[in-house]
Amino acid sequence: MRLYDMWIDFVNLRSEKYSENSRIPTKMDFGTAEEDAYRRDLTINSMFYNINTSSVEDLTGRGIEDLRSGKIVTPLPPKETFLDDPLRVLRAIRFGARFRFTLDEELKKAAAADDVRDALAAKISKERIGTELDLMMSGNEPVEAVKYIYELKLFSVVFSIPPDYEPTLPEDYNRFCVAYMDAGWNLLQSIGSFAFNDDQRRLALYASLFFPLRKATYKDKKAKEIPVVNYIFRDSLKRKASDAERVIGVHSAAERFLELIPFLESKSCGDLDALDLNNGFFDVSSSSKLRVSVGFLLRDIKDFWQVALLVSMLYYPSDVAPCYEDEDSSDGRRNSFKKRREVFKTVEDAICRLGLEKVWESKPLVNGKDIMNVLQLKAGGPLVKEWQQRTLAWQLANPTGSAEECLDWMRENHQKRIRLE
Repeated sequence: MRLYDMWIDFVNLRSEKYSENSRIPTKMDFGTAEEDAYRRDLTINSMFYNINTSSVEDLTGRGIEDLRSGKIVTPLPPKETFLDDPLRVLRAIRFGARFRFTLDEELKKAAAADDVRDALAAKISKERIGTELDLMMSGNEPVEAVKYIYELKLFSVVFSIPPDYEPTLPEDYNRFCVAYMDAGWNLLQSIGSFAFNDDQRRLALYASLFFPLRKATYKDKKAKEIPVVNYIFRDSLKRKASDAERVIGVHSAAERFLELIPFLESKSCGDLDALDLNNGFFDVSSSSKLRVSVGFLLRDIKDFWQVALLVSMLYYPSDVAPCYEDEDSSDGRRNSFKKRREVFKTVEDAICRLGLEKVWESKPLVNGKDIMNVLQLKAGGPLVKEWQQRTLAWQLANPTGSAEECLDWMRENHQKRIRLE
C-alpha cells in the first residue's frame, strides 16, 4: 500500500523449503525473524529495522559488518543458498558490482561449482536471467558484473548459443566478448555517456559484448540462417525481439561506418566509387556520393547511429591496435582511447555539418503514387521500389531541391531509359 509518498510491502516472516528442480519454495511456514533472516540471499539484505525501538536488528550477526567492510556474503553456506535458488548467484554478482563490494571467496567457489551452474541452467527461467542481465547493464558497473559472470564460469549458461553455428568461434570467444564490452564501456565513458539515453547506452553495451559474434549464424528448423546474436536475445535471455534487431542493426551499421569513416575524417569523396557503396544511387555526382552514402546508412539505423559509430570505433583506426587488445602500458591504452574519441568526434561533427543527424525524419519528396504517375503504371512493383531508392538518392544529393525538381529529374531519366531500351 501507499503511505503518503512511499510504497510499503507487507510480508510475514517465513521459513522455506525447496525441491531439487525448482527455485519456488515447496513449503512456506510462518517463521521467526531469525529464520527469515537466514533464508535471505545476502547478509547485507537480511537486516530488519524495528519501528518500535528505532533500531537495526542484525540477526545473522554480520550484516552490519559486511556492509561496513563492503563484502558480499550469504547468511547460510553459499552452496546451500545457491542450490535452493540459483538466481541468487546473479543477484550476488549484481549487488557486488553495483556497490563495488568484494565477493566472498567461499561464495565465488560455490558460484563456480558445476552443480550450481547446472542448477542455474535447469531451475531458473530465461526471463529471470534476462531481467538480471538488464539490471546489470543499466547499473553503474556493468563491465564488472559481466567479468564476474566470466570469471565464475557462468558465461555459457547465461549467454547460451546454439550448438551448430558458422563460422567456428575460438574456444575463448567469451573472453573476447568481455574485452570488447570493457573497451566499449571505456570508450562510452571517454566520449561522455550523457550523449546517449538509457536505452542507447544499454544496447551499446550489448552490441560491444556481442561484437565478436556478429558474423556467426545458425540454421533454424526451416533451414533459414539466423544470427547467433538473435538467438542469445530471444532464446537465452528472452528479451524483446526489438533488442535483438537493434543490436544486429548496430553491428551491420558499424561495418558500413568502417568504410565511410576515412572519407568523413578527410572531408573528401576520394575513391568512394571503389568501395561498392553506391549501387542503386544512379547519376549521383562525385561530390554528393558521400552525403548520399551516409544518408542511406543513417536512415537505416536512425537514432542509434551514434551507437553504431561508437561500436565501429572498437576496431578503428586500423593503424592503432584493436580496442580489445591489451596495450603495453596504461599510457598506450589511454592514447588508444584518446585517438578513437577524437575520430568519433570528428565523424560526428562531419555528419552534423552535412545536415544528416536527423535525416530519417525527412519525408520523401515524392511518394509511390507520384512515381506511378510518371511511369504510367497502374500498380506498384519492383520498378516503383527501384525509383523510390533513386529519388531518395536524388533528394539526399540535392538537400535544397523541391518535389517538382525531383519529378522533372525523374521524367528526364525515365525518358533516357526508354530511348536506350
